[in-house]
Amino acid sequence: MNPISHVNIRDLKVGGFVDGVYSLVNPQTAVTRGGKCYFKSLLRDATGEVAARKWTFDESALSEVGATGYAKVSGRVELYNGQNQIVLDQIEGVQVNASDLASLLPTTHKDIDAMFREVSAALHSMTNPGMRALADAYLNDEAMMAAFRHAPAATNVHHAWIGGLLEHTNQLINLADRMLPLYPQLNRDIVLLGLFLHDLGKTVELEWEKGFNYTMDGQLVGHLVRGAIWLQLKAAMAARTSGIRLPSEAITVLQHIVISHHGLLEHGAAKLPSTPEAVFVAMLDNLEAKTTVAIRAVARERLHAGNADFTERVWSLDTRMYRPDPLIPREPASP
Repeated sequence: MNPISHVNIRDLKVGGFVDGVYSLVNPQTAVTRGGKCYFKSLLRDATGEVAARKWTFDESALSEVGATGYAKVSGRVELYNGQNQIVLDQIEGVQVNASDLASLLPTTHKDIDAMFREVSAALHSMTNPGMRALADAYLNDEAMMAAFRHAPAATNVHHAWIGGLLEHTNQLINLADRMLPLYPQLNRDIVLLGLFLHDLGKTVELEWEKGFNYTMDGQLVGHLVRGAIWLQLKAAMAARTSGIRLPSEAITVLQHIVISHHGLLEHGAAKLPSTPEAVFVAMLDNLEAKTTVAIRAVARERLHAGNADFTERVWSLDTRMYRPDPLIPREPASP
């Protein structure tokens, strides 16, 4: 058998048998009410993800199973709370090649080159020469921009796919440009550059060659702090290259956007948003991320008459989502 052969997750049928290689998302052990250890994870490929459980599992095997981020599994598809779930008979960690990743990891459906051109054009439309020079210090960093084009925006919450960080950033900049005319008191340059920079540290916080996981830098530093450090360095570089030095207050305000964009201290912000632009960025980031999570959770494009009306609890939204659009009739279930 081809080592990466598998049934696409979007094609799984209740009662069907699964035998193939998938990406593991957050593999872990848990304990049943009866005190028995079991394995749980999401299985992911380029077409979607599905919950998986192995009800008999030796906790000591977890590190070996999850070491590569990929596993060969066999089991059967069951229906649980209206959603597919795979009950595993066997699971073992496996190595995969870089050429296999396209089939094992979800990827943006949008054109990466076109999105990057849109982001670049928006940054070059800023009116302040010093802000454009600062943007160029990032855009001309080929290694950083290569990572920016391909990094996910998260491991399993919003935009958790190849190209997800670029897609999220581009969507935010497009939203901002449509909304900013309604708020003429906001500084457009600060908002646009703040949106570009707010998650850029995720290019080193996350790794995607072994599935979507946190790097050592991500675990010990994080994208907020890394982004603020980079900003100090890139501002000095831009000043040397362009001969234009931004006011130190502008750098501080941009750093503030980077470290405050999570909005609340309990959500990871280092500071509460304390400028109008920082409030706008944090709220817009939250809007775009959570709306994307909600849209993907309900998956209306795959909804039919046999599906449950509500999803399981979506932890990042802290609720179960109602799936149907009440104005659109559902397709009949497949025979």
